[in-house]
Amino acid sequence: MHMQEAPSLNTPARWLSKVPEITLAFWLVKIFSTTVGETAADFLSGDLGLGLTRTTALMVALLFGSLVLQMRANRYSANLYWLTVVFISIVGTLLTDILTDTLGVSLVVSTIVFAIALALTFGLWLTSEGTLSIHSITSRKREAFYWLAILFTFALGTAAGDLFAEAFDIGYLLATALFSALIGCVALAYYRLKLHEVLAFWLAYILTRPLGASLGDLLTQPHDQGGIGIPAKVISLILLVSIAFLVPRTKQDPLG
Repeated sequence: MHMQEAPSLNTPARWLSKVPEITLAFWLVKIFSTTVGETAADFLSGDLGLGLTRTTALMVALLFGSLVLQMRANRYSANLYWLTVVFISIVGTLLTDILTDTLGVSLVVSTIVFAIALALTFGLWLTSEGTLSIHSITSRKREAFYWLAILFTFALGTAAGDLFAEAFDIGYLLATALFSALIGCVALAYYRLKLHEVLAFWLAYILTRPLGASLGDLLTQPHDQGGIGIPAKVISLILLVSIAFLVPRTKQDPLG
């Protein structure tokens, strides 16, 4: 069987690809990043007493700086990419918290709004570029769509996770189990039923956010609210150490 030659490191597509290969390490770091987005936001705004407004301003500034560096980079940097993911996870959590806690927007409304925003982003991206494949992130325009979509997946996931766990009163444990099962169904559909790769990726990517939100709340919320009660700073530290261990094991997408 003829095997196609791997792209050269000097080809533009290879050189511009700045996303990681989709491996087990990718999904583990993604889940840990989503969970630390929940716990770190709670720690900064609550335990450190910064409040939602100051925490959001700080994290938006850090996210903006990391995005500028990420967009200006000409190749994949594991540390920069995942640092951006962690910041965007925290900002996505804070956006939902501000809508819910400060502005009084219901979780049903915020979930619908972020779902529409994500759908519009995907629609514009697909119309403009003809593909939503992570393997096609080889231009700044596509990368801009990519990061915008990721921001809305985090905001949507936080709202959906909180909605199921709190508004529907199923609790953090059952919510964590539910979203884990849904991700398992997507994996089964991909490997057994040949679900389209791009659809399977984005479904799993979206679902890891409410999984992380539910898991973060399960670990850190008080016992009387259905959580285990571990301090947010402890969980955040454990997750950040785990991310730091796994990030060097992620590699540049070879198909990009």
